[in-house]
Amino acid sequence: MSFLEQSFSVKFDYKIYFTNSLFQSTNTILADFFKGRPAEGSQKIFFVIDEGVAITHPNLISDIKAYFKKCSELNLINDIMIIPGGEASKNDPQLFDQLVEAVDVHGIDRHSYIAAIGGGAVLDLVGYAAAVSHRGIKHIRIPTTVLSQNDSGIGVKNGINYKGKKNFLGTFAPPTAVFNDEQFLQTLSDRDYRSGISEAIKVALIKDPAFFYWIEDHANELASKHTDSMNYLIKHCAKLHLDHIAGADPFETGSARPLDFGHWSAHKQEQLSQFTVLHGEAVAMGIALDSTYSFFAGLLTEDKLQRILSVMLQLSFEITDPIIQIKDTQSPILKGLTEFQEHLGGKLTITLLTDLGTGKEVHEMDHQLLIKASDYVANFAKNNLVLNSINH
Repeated sequence: MSFLEQSFSVKFDYKIYFTNSLFQSTNTILADFFKGRPAEGSQKIFFVIDEGVAITHPNLISDIKAYFKKCSELNLINDIMIIPGGEASKNDPQLFDQLVEAVDVHGIDRHSYIAAIGGGAVLDLVGYAAAVSHRGIKHIRIPTTVLSQNDSGIGVKNGINYKGKKNFLGTFAPPTAVFNDEQFLQTLSDRDYRSGISEAIKVALIKDPAFFYWIEDHANELASKHTDSMNYLIKHCAKLHLDHIAGADPFETGSARPLDFGHWSAHKQEQLSQFTVLHGEAVAMGIALDSTYSFFAGLLTEDKLQRILSVMLQLSFEITDPIIQIKDTQSPILKGLTEFQEHLGGKLTITLLTDLGTGKEVHEMDHQLLIKASDYVANFAKNNLVLNSINH
């Protein structure tokens, strides 16, 4: 027997920039970024913008065009593409086809850039198109929501939904750079603004107890859109995610995925709701369910569980709804366990909590305990609602 063998590693390097008013002429952070990168021939940049962002920021396109008249390092494609935002964008294969068509028509090569401005779903879609076109075009992300600035937009994953399954098609392809512009957060609805905080709670609960205590202490400020508090939350949450990506398994070749704490039910809930439940809202309910399951499994004390549930209610999250409630072993949400295992591959691996800031991997979920956990969360939410109505 004989064989040949090869082994190599590829170093990835990208930065997350934090700024305000990225496309103002006096803000040179983007221009400086391009000046500092090697140029290969005539480089182009093609922008794709979330429709909701374009509507709430009516001067954005003209600002981009004015900015790149002075930024001579790149040739701006003046035909800026506007696409629908939200999870529906990842469900529509025609949008993916349109992006690839635009790459072809405008001659966007591997030395050029595709820049996406929008929420996490638009970044996922555009990132996937960039990753597979010409086997990889440089991708710049400009996240516009709390969720995308502190979580999805700063990671290495791209994808679209397929056959009714979330992120069934996708790649691991790090962006060239990420630019977090706090100005975009100022026009978010209360619902979208709040939604992204759940991912910060998630990463705090599995990695950083001090960060969870900080969220507890600043819950009222976060709920009232206090700018400094939100900026701190986004930057610290982003750092924790980047630290995790730099670990042993950035492209998730194993079965474990601690950053998906609370997500097995969240992904299924999004699908069952036809994506009327936002990702961050579903994650909040998933965290409530799995934290409560951790208590019933004897891993987490009840007082710490109630601190978790209370801070989410303080932030005005719903911690349960009819879709995620588990009445019996035939409840539709339980199919999420099978689909989660299929998506990860290997054996089922779920992260639970043994303490605030400490996760533990388990490989099975007892359906009867899940029923009890679901009932506990529903009663906690109901009792809290009654208590608030009495106090007011």
